[in-house]
Amino acid sequence: MSHVSNKTAEPLVEVWRGPLAESLHSGHAVVCDGTGQIVDSWGNPKEIVLPRSSSKMVQALPLITSGAAAARGLDERRLALACASHQGAPEHVSAVSAWLGELGLQETDLRCGPQPSRDKDLKLQMIRDDQAPCQLHNNCSGKHAGFLTLAQHLGAGPEYVDPDHPVQLACKDAFEEITQETSPGFGIDGCSAPNFATSMHGMARAMAYFATAHERSDTQSNAAATLAAAMYAFPQMVAGSGRACTLLMRAASEPVALKTGAEGYFVAILPKRGLGVALKISDGATRAAECAIAAILVRLGVLDAAHPDVKRFMTPEVKNWRGIVTGRIQPSSALLA
Repeated sequence: MSHVSNKTAEPLVEVWRGPLAESLHSGHAVVCDGTGQIVDSWGNPKEIVLPRSSSKMVQALPLITSGAAAARGLDERRLALACASHQGAPEHVSAVSAWLGELGLQETDLRCGPQPSRDKDLKLQMIRDDQAPCQLHNNCSGKHAGFLTLAQHLGAGPEYVDPDHPVQLACKDAFEEITQETSPGFGIDGCSAPNFATSMHGMARAMAYFATAHERSDTQSNAAATLAAAMYAFPQMVAGSGRACTLLMRAASEPVALKTGAEGYFVAILPKRGLGVALKISDGATRAAECAIAAILVRLGVLDAAHPDVKRFMTPEVKNWRGIVTGRIQPSSALLA
């Protein structure tokens, strides 16, 4: 792979209507190997970005390295949930509720805030029942259950989203260790936890760390390998029915861990190839991030472009309100070359 990156965002996804490319989504993407070297890139690898929920696997590392996960007997299903942006379906809500119960805690101990379920059936039923959503429905409630588990293990206070709290200091240390960069700062995420910034290269390097973690035996690597394996094993817990992360993980021809993040971020962990991928769409469009990550994984040989669930995200048809196909979304030539 010899693609030469530009210093600015590069066109990655096109939206066509009839004979014209009506819209264009630009961004940055980096593919790294286990040594941290860039093997392919688009846009600017040095671009500093907030990875948002794509960093959840990194934030879950202290849960394991601290001994908290082992002390609480967390299985792969719960570890996958700690890495998840789940859709608040009944299976996710009940799993987080049970987890909190075993900690002797309740929904009010969470600090992620209430969010309507993304599960259509549950959301409509709650509306019919005049039932308000709670924090268990928040797509980050699994991550927060992990934070609470760690806080309890450390004997730390209840305000675990405070940037100076031992939980968040541990997350920052893990983040900087595996990105191999000092974070220039953080923003407060939608779930109220700090989200640390890094370069596109740094995040791809971190994903490659996860992808090659099973080849090493140190504590941090063992934790990374354990979390990645949990995601491979439970893609439904990572996102949910109809979601890109879950469907593309299931469509892959080999184990792959995928994680979306808000504002057009996406990462991939490819253990069979020892590669990590980080992707950011500059305008934050989810449709473009899903298209681009699918295209990169097709390019890397782990997805088949003809698979229905791959086509659903990589080359979806655009239809109008009458169901007439009016256009398409597709990767740019830069991703297909």
